[in-house]
Amino acid sequence: MKISLAQLNYHIGNFEGNLQKMLDAITEARSQQSDIICFGELATCGYPPRDFLEFDDFIRLAYESIDRLLAETDDIAIVLGSPTKNPEADGKNLHNSVLFLYQRKIQYMQHKTLLPTYDVFDEYRHFEPSKSWGVAEFKGKKIALTVCEDIWDVGTNDPLYTVVPCDRMMPFQPDFIINVSASPFNYDHATSRIRIVQANMQRYKIPMFYINHVGAQTELIFDGGSLVSSPDGHIYDEMPYFEECIRHYDLDEVLKGGIDRQQSKDKIPLIHDALIVGLKDYFAKLGLSKAILGLSGGIDSAITAVLAVRALGKENVRVLLMPSQYSSTHSVVDARTLAETLGIQYDIIPIKGIYEAFMAELKPLFQDQPFNVTEENIQARIRGTLNMALSNKFGHILLNTTNKSEMAVGYGTLYGDLCGGLSVLGDVYKTEIYKLAAYINKDSEVIPLNTINKPPSAELRPNQKDSDSLPEYDVLDPILYLYIEKRTDPQDIIAAGHDEVTVKRVLRLVNISEFKRHQTAPVLRISPKAFGVGRRMPIVGKYLS
Repeated sequence: MKISLAQLNYHIGNFEGNLQKMLDAITEARSQQSDIICFGELATCGYPPRDFLEFDDFIRLAYESIDRLLAETDDIAIVLGSPTKNPEADGKNLHNSVLFLYQRKIQYMQHKTLLPTYDVFDEYRHFEPSKSWGVAEFKGKKIALTVCEDIWDVGTNDPLYTVVPCDRMMPFQPDFIINVSASPFNYDHATSRIRIVQANMQRYKIPMFYINHVGAQTELIFDGGSLVSSPDGHIYDEMPYFEECIRHYDLDEVLKGGIDRQQSKDKIPLIHDALIVGLKDYFAKLGLSKAILGLSGGIDSAITAVLAVRALGKENVRVLLMPSQYSSTHSVVDARTLAETLGIQYDIIPIKGIYEAFMAELKPLFQDQPFNVTEENIQARIRGTLNMALSNKFGHILLNTTNKSEMAVGYGTLYGDLCGGLSVLGDVYKTEIYKLAAYINKDSEVIPLNTINKPPSAELRPNQKDSDSLPEYDVLDPILYLYIEKRTDPQDIIAAGHDEVTVKRVLRLVNISEFKRHQTAPVLRISPKAFGVGRRMPIVGKYLS
């Protein structure tokens, strides 16, 4: 038996586009004499459809896609995910299902059992879990069909569920497992995915064909990395990261085992590639092409510019240099040098005169109050206004360049440097930013070395440095990581060796800055816990504030 896996980049709600991708893949699989071709979770409609699922027309279009795929099944079976209607009177109106199509019929349908409601997931909002299990039978083989999370409660020390779907299928003696997934990327996930698949192989001793999505849906990025695992637990194949791909497998060869093919999982290259995919698909799937950003001469905006060029092309990226009386000459030179190296359009608008006009009008109201963060924020908001003016006039989307460290502690100005339609680096800590810059410069100097080496500064007052207001980033970031990603209690962070006063100050800043994060752009998610839909904190909570 030959099985094809189609690792595709779906588009939420683009039923015709998703269908055409699947039809093209079927044509290729047919040319390879495949018996089965497999697509991902909710392949008809894309993942995550969220409240689109509440529209009857949306579900009708999903069923139309299934009908059109059924017409292709005279000589090849199709396995795919789709929302389906729950015929029962009780419970949610929909299931998240995997369907087995052959000879113009839905031969078998298995509903997803484990519906995640943690982090970025909220599936129980719409779907009813399965309460029955079986197998599909095809050409003398029995196939256990599963959907994404259904295999993730095996091999964990802290199970989230009380049912293990594959355990319920094993009495039917399946010959192999197919898992259709839409499992979002984070820099640890490829390793976790292999661990989970191998835990299932250790438990069940039959092959698994795991098919994932690739591409980005707003803040969620899917890396692909679809897997074929042999009964001996070896990874027979791991498909490419961040690329659409179709591969074909002989079941008898997979059964032999003994082969282990895995890709590099180095963190920084994965983050780099993920951010490029996130940028590219955000623009392409919204029908946009051109981006603009403020280029300050600092490392964050420099990396954002490089990633934008690599995602969108240099002809589609424009930058605005907006020096003030506090900007160093070197910052302007560094920004101009980078723009020229990248071959992108740049314009320079000094903001000193605009700032002085603001201050002249405000002077009667400010009276003799001393210079403070107010004047700093005015400069940031002038820059935000200039960026948005060009964005509106020329149809460019403004990219936000704030990193995760700054966003965590509120080191940014609402309606100023926090403006933008997409936050590119909002899930990348400052210490990771430096590693990302080194990776970008690994073959040649793209980002000027002075941009990397100089002390980070917002340059909103004389001789300002980030360390004037914040702990050094190599002190700050480990505290943030423990609190945000690991959800470590404050006393345990202190017990891990971090200064008590610093910990309490940092965690207070994180919590009182929640109102800012609720008003900023979607953040491209590359970590296990990003700001946005996957981290839901109250704005007015008292905890640690």
